[in-house]
Amino acid sequence: MRKILVVGAGQSGLQLALGLQSHGYEVTLMSNRTADEIRTGRVMSTQCMFHTALQHERDLGLNFWESQAPRIRGLGVSVSGPETEDLPGGGRGRVIDWGGMLDGYAQSVDQRVKMAGWTETFVQRGGQLVVHGAAVSDLDYFSRAYDLVLVSAGKGELVSMFDRDAARSPYSEPQRALSVAYVHGLGPRPEHPDFDAVRCNLVPGAGELFVIPTLTTSGRADILFWEGIPGGPLDVFSGVTDPSEHLALTLELMKRFTPWEYARATEVELTDAGGTLAGRYTPTVRHPIGRLPGGGAVLGVADVVVANDPVTGQGSNAASKCAASYLASILEHGDKEFDEAWMQGTFDRYWETARPITKWTNAMLGVPPEHVLNLIGAAGALQPVADRFANGFDDPADFEDYFFDPDRTQAYLTSVTGA
Repeated sequence: MRKILVVGAGQSGLQLALGLQSHGYEVTLMSNRTADEIRTGRVMSTQCMFHTALQHERDLGLNFWESQAPRIRGLGVSVSGPETEDLPGGGRGRVIDWGGMLDGYAQSVDQRVKMAGWTETFVQRGGQLVVHGAAVSDLDYFSRAYDLVLVSAGKGELVSMFDRDAARSPYSEPQRALSVAYVHGLGPRPEHPDFDAVRCNLVPGAGELFVIPTLTTSGRADILFWEGIPGGPLDVFSGVTDPSEHLALTLELMKRFTPWEYARATEVELTDAGGTLAGRYTPTVRHPIGRLPGGGAVLGVADVVVANDPVTGQGSNAASKCAASYLASILEHGDKEFDEAWMQGTFDRYWETARPITKWTNAMLGVPPEHVLNLIGAAGALQPVADRFANGFDDPADFEDYFFDPDRTQAYLTSVTGA
């Protein structure tokens, strides 16, 4: 029986460990926290998983919360106009506002719920769990006992084993300051009170607010997620440690920059004391093979090797797709050695999926060119355009056909209008 060590108990690490376990591999999972510590700790992320990523979980029988989590059937885009005194009480209106329908619903499950549950399932199914914050020296020791070591812990010392791929990493600094609050009590959007949708609110020159229906440890909730351009008016959460202060600041920004969202948030409260998160990181693609001091090699997984900004909501989706791709490569490899050529080929296979995600995400971090603004504006009057844009969150490769090139954008809009 082949022995595999998976370091890191996030979306990709656990999905891959459980997938390998189901195929008879002897899997050891290394996590820096127990399931209970994960469940009762601070929120770790935002997440909204679209159809393809959800299907990977279904294929492994891991969709434990599908009947409980909100079914997200649409994706809305609003663009804030300039501040004006013409509106009641001053503030901003929306110059663009539309909703696209998803072909298959999306869902969000608080990673505290999912990762704790999956960790317990892994142990119940006979997997060996090692609760230990791994260092490079630990992997140097453990690697001798395993046929393959997979590193899916995307933060800390282990990431330093994987060199930055400069050709695929255009940014050297964080492009957004991130702030998250999980809340109960958010009202529905009055224009669409009968179905759940992710709401993407763009504030030109400042950043974005995303509102995501989710399932958390205390039931149905919503995520209020600000992405602020560093140094701008939304970059104000550094040093804020009190959860109540964090929420108050979140709402203050909503009142000023997205008053249509603030109007349904006047009665919200935090889901729990651990329901806030703030930080920033640099989007980076890394080379997939990490080399250990003793000469061994390990393979990086998901955001260890492809870490995108969450502005396009691709983190958990990419992690699921990476785990599925790596699982297929491992199963197809049979009893052959997991050498460096195989590791590189396994990553290259996943990069075919990750490349369009990275290209689109990096484009969305910049100032949108005129043809993209025209496309987003046209979606307000052309439902097929809104729907196609929404479904691109599930399949970002589709943007290649109509998003990046002005001529392709115009040709697509002409094909829709018939003009």
